[in-house]
Amino acid sequence: MKVALLTEGTYPFHAGGVSVWCDQLVRGLPEHQFHVVAVTSDAALALATRLPRNVVQVTRVPVWGSAPPQRRGGQGASRRFLEVYRHFVASVVNPDGEDAVPRFAESLAAMYRYGQEANLGAALLSNEALGQLSSAWHEAGARPGRSRSRGVAISFADALTAADLMEHFLRPLSFVPPEADVYHAASNGLCALIGLAAKWQHGVPLVLTEHGIYLRERYLSNLDGPGTHVVKSLLLGFFRLLSSAVYEQADAIRPASDYNQRWQIRNGADPRRIGTIYNGIDVSAFTPAPGEPEAPTISWLGRIDPLKDLETLIRTFRHVKERLPEARLRIFGSAPSPGDRYLSACMDLVARLRLNGSARFEGRVAHPADAYRAGTIVALSSVSEGLPFTLIEAMASGKAVVATRVGGVREAVGDAGLLVAPRDDVGMAEACVRLLTDPCLRRELGARARQRALERFTVEQTLEAYRGVYRQLGSSVRTPRPGPQDARMAPSAAWRPT
Repeated sequence: MKVALLTEGTYPFHAGGVSVWCDQLVRGLPEHQFHVVAVTSDAALALATRLPRNVVQVTRVPVWGSAPPQRRGGQGASRRFLEVYRHFVASVVNPDGEDAVPRFAESLAAMYRYGQEANLGAALLSNEALGQLSSAWHEAGARPGRSRSRGVAISFADALTAADLMEHFLRPLSFVPPEADVYHAASNGLCALIGLAAKWQHGVPLVLTEHGIYLRERYLSNLDGPGTHVVKSLLLGFFRLLSSAVYEQADAIRPASDYNQRWQIRNGADPRRIGTIYNGIDVSAFTPAPGEPEAPTISWLGRIDPLKDLETLIRTFRHVKERLPEARLRIFGSAPSPGDRYLSACMDLVARLRLNGSARFEGRVAHPADAYRAGTIVALSSVSEGLPFTLIEAMASGKAVVATRVGGVREAVGDAGLLVAPRDDVGMAEACVRLLTDPCLRRELGARARQRALERFTVEQTLEAYRGVYRQLGSSVRTPRPGPQDARMAPSAAWRPT
């Protein structure tokens, strides 16, 4: 069968755990053809990996950079669009409303049809649409119990900023989804929009896999990010409703950990359609090293990103070095771009704490196993995770691990490592020092970790589970669905710009 694999900011243009999972999937299921539909920052990204033969096509859906080509229609918004948009913004400003999710889903379906025939971006940024957004915010603030917006005015700049960002986020609605037997979203969020459109257009079943929780990560990134209270509130309302709409309409939800199920059910997923499929690795590629580094060394491998919270790891290492002056920290991995701000911030922190020479940024490594063998122990300091490949790989390599108690980390580690609270540099340092100074405990936990990885987290188990999901959904009868509608939403034939 033909599978449309939907990604956002990952495969096949960026490295990272989700990209590893995507590559395992397409290579491990050669009986299927894959059309990768990637939501990207722009249209000019180069491939970061060699693709197998059964990846028959890669399509970019850029959400930044230049706007997509205009479809017929003027620069303004039609009357029918404004009717739909009114319901859209009413749900976004009040995501707790009783009918917010179905109203939002109905609006998305209608805007998708509009975007196939007219200039959706221009309509979203029209003066009329901006006026509706401002009015919806004021009306929500006037309702009893609406503490979030009560007393907080929305400025024109707020409305324009929020509308501009949502125009970018909604660009996938102007994309024509290709025909496939199954759509498989590697994340909730923007790429899953394309899966919803395929259901509306072709009646294709949608599988959703979440590694980390998309909505939780939006909350974390907005917490300390730029923007006013109004803009953050509107964007979080948008992502909250989008996540819930995808959960409600996905035919099968396959999280990478049981932890994720609790978030998904709380946000609208049907428990009967959820089943965990753990990430798996080729355990033969990760074997215990014959010895350890001469100096006590903490090794870290991953994509340099705020969610990995390397700043806490660096502060952890400062405490470790106070106890063990000869200690070393080796950070393997790369940032999304050479001038990445988070990478620069981490390097600046190393310099400020006078750790230069002891804490080193090693860049990309030829094989992940080399990074694990370079450490006496392996650490993971993330504030959000699904079931991280780096942790499983380190365990299969026989390394004792110290990790934050987030996402599916507890499920991965069990009793084969030490867990600490996220952002707790003191607690993490104590755990690292304990392992670095106790070789017997290191050996015991390392052996236990490898056994756990061999029993629970093999790539063969993962692939067989997804093979079954595709077989089940691909054999179902497909009926094109017009999408969520009610009396307010006109069918496709009525969508003509006025």
